[in-house]
Amino acid sequence: MISWILVISVVLVIIVWGFMQQAVFGKDPESVRLERIKKSANYKEGVFQNLSPTSVMSESGSYWQMIKEYFNKPADVIPQKEIPSIQTNLKALVAPKPTIVWFGHSSYLIKSKETTILIDPVFSGSASPISAFVKAFNGANAYQTEDMPEIDMLFLSHDHYDHLDYQTIIKIAPKVKKFFVSLGVGAHLELWGIESEKIEEFAWWEEKKISADIEVITTPARHFSGRGFARGKSLWSSFVLKIHGYKLFLGGDSGYDTHFKTIGEKYGPFDIAMLENGQYNLLWHQIHTLPEETYLAAKDLKTKVLMPVHWAKFPLANHSWNEPIKRLKAAAAKDADLQLTTPMIGEPVVLDSLYPAKVWWEF
Repeated sequence: MISWILVISVVLVIIVWGFMQQAVFGKDPESVRLERIKKSANYKEGVFQNLSPTSVMSESGSYWQMIKEYFNKPADVIPQKEIPSIQTNLKALVAPKPTIVWFGHSSYLIKSKETTILIDPVFSGSASPISAFVKAFNGANAYQTEDMPEIDMLFLSHDHYDHLDYQTIIKIAPKVKKFFVSLGVGAHLELWGIESEKIEEFAWWEEKKISADIEVITTPARHFSGRGFARGKSLWSSFVLKIHGYKLFLGGDSGYDTHFKTIGEKYGPFDIAMLENGQYNLLWHQIHTLPEETYLAAKDLKTKVLMPVHWAKFPLANHSWNEPIKRLKAAAAKDADLQLTTPMIGEPVVLDSLYPAKVWWEF
C-alpha cells in the first residue's frame, strides 16, 4: 500500500513539474542578471524584500480560507451587464499634452506628443496561466494587441499574470522599441524571445534619462512577485514618469505604506497618479490597498488628479465588481484639492484639459 502511495506521489510530482516547464511560467533570473540582483539593497536571503515587514497572507487568514472564498464568490463579483467602452483610434491619436487611455485593470496607454508608452498590457482575455480561468468581464476586453500603435516604451511593474501576460507580450513584441521592467523580469522576456538589447531593468530609486524631456525613476511598492511556486525572485515596482514638463506616477500594485509619502516628498507633486483600487481583501491587506487607502496614497503623493486602475476587468477578489470605485469616490468626495477621474475603457484622459467623471458603473 505504501509503495503505491509513493508511486502515485512521484507521478504527480513529475506531472506538476512538467506542467510548470511551460513558457508561460517564465524563468527565474540567473547568471549575470542574478549577480546584479544579489547586489540590490533590498535583496536578502535569496529573495527581494519590501521596505516594511510584509505578509502576503494576514495572521488571521489562511490559504484554505482563501481557496474557499475563491470558489464561493458572490454573484455581483461579476457585472450582470456588459462593461461599456469607447473605441478610440490609438494609431491616429493626437496628443499635444499627455493623454491616457485605460484598457481595464492595470493596462493603459500614454501618448505625449510623438512618444507612445504602454503599461502592464493584458489583452488575452485572461489573468491566468490557464486561459480558461480568471476571464475578463463581458465587454472589458474591448482592446487587443492589433489596436495598439507602435510602442516606444513598454513598462512592466512586476511579473504577476494580471500585469505580465505571456500571450500579449509574444504578440506585441514586434511593435515595441524598448521594455522598461523591474529588476529580474527580463529573465521572463528573454525566455520568450525578446532580445536583451530591448530590455532595461531597474532597481528601486534608479533614474534613467530617456531624452532631453523624458525621464524615468523606478520607485518602491509594497507587494511581491512570482509566477510559479517561488516568490520574490524578481522585483515589483512603481514608476515616476517625467515627460514634456509633466509628472506622472505609475503605481503598479502596492499595499499602503510610508513609501507613498517618501515618493511624494522626493518627486511630487504629480499631475496625475494611476493607483490600484480593487482586488483587495483583508486576507491580503498588506499587499493591496483598500479604497480608502488608495485615497490616502494619492494625498501622500501630492497628486492633483487620481485615476484608479486595477478594477473593472477581472474577478480576482470577493468584493462586488464596482465596490472599489464607490468606496474611493466616497473617500475623495469632500476633498476639493484632489480631482478624481473615472474614464470608461478606451475614453481618453488629457492632462490639463479632459478628466472624464461620468458614473458609468451603476447598473
